[in-house]
Amino acid sequence: MKVLITGATGMIGSRLSDLCRESGMIVHYLTTSKSKIEKREDYKGFYWNPKSEEIEKECLDGVSTIIHLAGASIAKKWTSEYKETIIKSRTETAALLYDTLKNNEHQVENFISASAIGKYPDSLEKLYFEDDEVLADNFVGTVVKKWEAAADRFSNLGIDVAKIRVGLVLSEKGGMLEKVRKPIEMNVGAPLGSGKQWQSWIHLDDLAGIFLHAIERELTGVYNAVAPNPVTNKEMTKQLADQLNKPLWLPNVPKFVLKTMLGEMSQIVLSSQLVSCKKIEEHGYKFKYSNLSKALEDLT
Repeated sequence: MKVLITGATGMIGSRLSDLCRESGMIVHYLTTSKSKIEKREDYKGFYWNPKSEEIEKECLDGVSTIIHLAGASIAKKWTSEYKETIIKSRTETAALLYDTLKNNEHQVENFISASAIGKYPDSLEKLYFEDDEVLADNFVGTVVKKWEAAADRFSNLGIDVAKIRVGLVLSEKGGMLEKVRKPIEMNVGAPLGSGKQWQSWIHLDDLAGIFLHAIERELTGVYNAVAPNPVTNKEMTKQLADQLNKPLWLPNVPKFVLKTMLGEMSQIVLSSQLVSCKKIEEHGYKFKYSNLSKALEDLT
């Protein structure tokens, strides 16, 4: 089986590429950097430049599934210009793939796109499921709406579409854990805002596992990629401090301080999303890391 992965050299894509190859798949990947192109038997890189609409069409040879992970990081200052970059890095890349498939012969049957649980509105009480149609009235909500719409277009080509709404990713390098860990290691760790906001987290291995599961089971529709046991920001901060054997000396970081420091981007750390993973479990996925303590033990 051959798959094509965008964003394959990123945090999620690298782990997924490894899993696919361990499962006996051949991975084709797209990169904007010619220096990152490799031509191994089971791992082959191809150049693309979405801005100039360039793509090596050979990337599609024999491919049955495309996994679309490409997208600029949202963990950078949200200037007007960068907000446009965040959206276009997801939608323009999908559009180039769409046009390439539309105008060339191919064997692609499945398109699997990353998305985000930031789609769901801020709430301390509501448990969100995939069929909740309500959309967060903020920038992240706008990003997800356009991101998922770009994925849904592929159904016009007779291709089955799956969208994986990714939670807060915990990884040794990159992701949310790295940002929470640094101040704790410097003895200035503290819960953010009220600390009551829900953090629907997921270990990187489980996230890559869910994407692999979607490939192998040819899943369609929307799936939340979060662990079964979300925690509050306060609980996550406390458990991480305990794991690192560090104290939490400071009071909570006030909301106004975070808004002053981060601007509009503060919504990422202050928003509360309590999200269910019941659907992906019902479709056969078994989590390796269901509890935060086990995940942190593995990553710290």
